[in-house]
Amino acid sequence: MGRTDMMKRMAVVAALVLALGGCSTIKGWFGGKDASAKKAAEPAELVDFQPTVRPAKLWSVGLGDGERRLGARQVPVVADGRVYAAAAEGSVFALDLQTGRQAWNHKTDKKEGLRLAGGPGVGDGLVAVGSLGGDVIVLDAADGSERWRAQVSSEVIAPPAVSQGLVFVRSNDGRITAFDAASGERRWFHEHELPSLTVRGNAPLVVGPGVLFSGNDDGTLTALTMQDGRVLWEQAIGLPEGRSELERMADVDGAPVLEGTTLYAASFKSRTLAIDGPSGRPMWQSDHGGAGGMGVTSSSLLVSTAAGSVYALDKTNGTATWSQPALARRSLTGAAVQGDYAVVGDFDGYVHWLRLDNGEFAARARVGRKPIKGQPLVADGILLVQSVQGELTAFRLD
Repeated sequence: MGRTDMMKRMAVVAALVLALGGCSTIKGWFGGKDASAKKAAEPAELVDFQPTVRPAKLWSVGLGDGERRLGARQVPVVADGRVYAAAAEGSVFALDLQTGRQAWNHKTDKKEGLRLAGGPGVGDGLVAVGSLGGDVIVLDAADGSERWRAQVSSEVIAPPAVSQGLVFVRSNDGRITAFDAASGERRWFHEHELPSLTVRGNAPLVVGPGVLFSGNDDGTLTALTMQDGRVLWEQAIGLPEGRSELERMADVDGAPVLEGTTLYAASFKSRTLAIDGPSGRPMWQSDHGGAGGMGVTSSSLLVSTAAGSVYALDKTNGTATWSQPALARRSLTGAAVQGDYAVVGDFDGYVHWLRLDNGEFAARARVGRKPIKGQPLVADGILLVQSVQGELTAFRLD
């Protein structure tokens, strides 16, 4: 290499170093990191504790190829003593809640190559599920036979809702489509504009008395009339503030919770609101929240934050009564409530039980070495956890 060429290359490198100087050091640019900074970004190590309750594994079923890196947070649903769950490879299962014994398994044709991503929704004797290709498949809940199919405008990564003779499907482009439950004919659709950057995942639709509640990627919650999709009200849950698109992400990706006429919703922007359902009027707000779903007791809401802390919020005013920060950066799921314990899963396949009165660790179990993304579900005292590998596990507390 000639001297002139070498000088030119050195000048280019110097210019690049100066341009990137505000972002990182030269060492960081080429892959090196300060040891303390690297350690601070790592998931918290699990702390030892003396268990005070024993989770007993009732059964575990492999559903098939799981969602892996889809970011769909697949979860099961329970109705009439049955667990309905979907595998990404194109199968829908009906299992006995107490034993895990299979009642039926609906398999789509492998030639179709369907990837089921939204998890099932159940109601009115039907099971509805969506795919990454925008397919909507509706099955008979009794025997798994196919009733009808439809198509929506984008991938479906949230469970459909079924109620009052309609099947409601939220697609990833911000559109909600309502289908006639008997025929599959489209009744109406509602569109909501998306921000430039969102958290991967969509909130499950929540059904109220003649009303459909939708958490949106721009941090808002919308109430729609069930029969025609007309907007009744819209309320901001998380405020999309910040200088960059990343900082402004405020998605409402966990299912809102409706209790009587009060609606609770949380945002990725670490904010939780209690809302008067009929009017959309805020009742209180808390600066603790997350994109996952919430656990609910008679007096508290349980939320897990993006940073990996779990909070118990007083339902009357939103005040934090305790927090558990020892699971920091472990990519926690939304919280569930099993007996006297809050339950969350993490990125390494661990399930954690926390005491509801003070947030202390009570038990821990592992369902594998793959992440748990979907919010755990409790039905009839049984905890259900589905990993991204497609393993569905049931626990009861001894």
